[in-house]
Amino acid sequence: MFAPSKLARVSRRVLQNPATRRWESTAGSAPPAEGHSPSIATSALLRQTRETSLRTPGICWTDGDHAGPPSNALAGRETRKMNLYQAVRDAMSIALTKDDTAVVFGEDVAFGGVFRCTMGLAEEFGRERVFNTPLTEQGIAGFGIGIASMGQTAIAEIQFADYIFPAFDQLVNEAAKFNFRSGGNYSAGGLTVRCPTMSVGHGALYHSQSPEGFFMGASGLKIVIPRSPIQAKGLLLAAIRDPNPVIFMEPKILYRSSVEQVPIDDYEIPLGRAETVIAGSDLTVLTWGTPTYSCETAIHMLSNPPVSIAKHVPASLRKAKVELIDLRTILPWDVETVTESVKRTGRLVVVHEASKTGGVGSEICAEIQKRCFLKLDSPVKRVTGWDTPVPMTYEKFYIPDALRVLDAMVETLSY
Repeated sequence: MFAPSKLARVSRRVLQNPATRRWESTAGSAPPAEGHSPSIATSALLRQTRETSLRTPGICWTDGDHAGPPSNALAGRETRKMNLYQAVRDAMSIALTKDDTAVVFGEDVAFGGVFRCTMGLAEEFGRERVFNTPLTEQGIAGFGIGIASMGQTAIAEIQFADYIFPAFDQLVNEAAKFNFRSGGNYSAGGLTVRCPTMSVGHGALYHSQSPEGFFMGASGLKIVIPRSPIQAKGLLLAAIRDPNPVIFMEPKILYRSSVEQVPIDDYEIPLGRAETVIAGSDLTVLTWGTPTYSCETAIHMLSNPPVSIAKHVPASLRKAKVELIDLRTILPWDVETVTESVKRTGRLVVVHEASKTGGVGSEICAEIQKRCFLKLDSPVKRVTGWDTPVPMTYEKFYIPDALRVLDAMVETLSY
């Protein structure tokens, strides 16, 4: 069994008692002087204006006279308010429009899908290009490999990432190795497999898993997890057009909770590159997907802790500058960006929802320990899910929330 730290135990008792939530305003009252901790809806990481959206780092336009990285020539480009599932749908619509060989298939996708990501695509592009499959994940992956090997663009959906395991053999033994074993004569690079991933607070053991770590040894695959609508659209279009098979995992709790002004034009965000979303000099925090926002909240709480836990956050640490990196592409992961950051800060905390043993953090920590050993001022630390199945009633205690991340930051900075 796990043993939460003193800070985590005290904080949970406080959080469970509404009367002590002094940093949350009640109806009709002014916010506290120290302000609110950010949530997904109020995150400063989300780009809420046209200008910031069009200047998203790494964005690369793929249409028009001004294709390429952003420049001052943005006058003709527009944005539209989208949540993450709408951005995913927009990316697939562009792919289907521009690529006559592209098809979208999976369980219930012709009806819009469980999370509505394919809503209206069958009516727009026809049932020959957007169609339902039988309930067989192995069959979905195998079919996708087959049509990709014939030169078509296959965009498959696995209804939940938890159900990708029946397709594991097809993805790891066939899709990942297809190009290698044929000496480059054949390729499954036209295959992109989309699947909703991570927790929602009540999904439990069959609907809240984070299985990205299971694919870390599958050379030939790419694994991508976006954090926001702009990222989702650009990364998905890059994944669909990448010459390698890609598993694209979409954090399901972000489908509706993360909203941005998203460029309506065709653009890509390159795979294999992490993004530094908050610059810092004293500690590196590395994460991806939903925990990005928990880490943002933890950074806010470090500098301005709620009254209820302030005594557990030393005053000497509150001015620490924390660097937050969104990994985005899990395989292959951006070793250079992370290494450069850790060599500057001397400290690293890796945060992910999957369990600790065999998680992606294990590989990252081992590599950073090797590359940055003489620069480290403290041991590399992981904040993860526990080594148990995801529980139902206690799912919120399973995931690495802001309090657990804050606790790890305090411990690492105090070492």
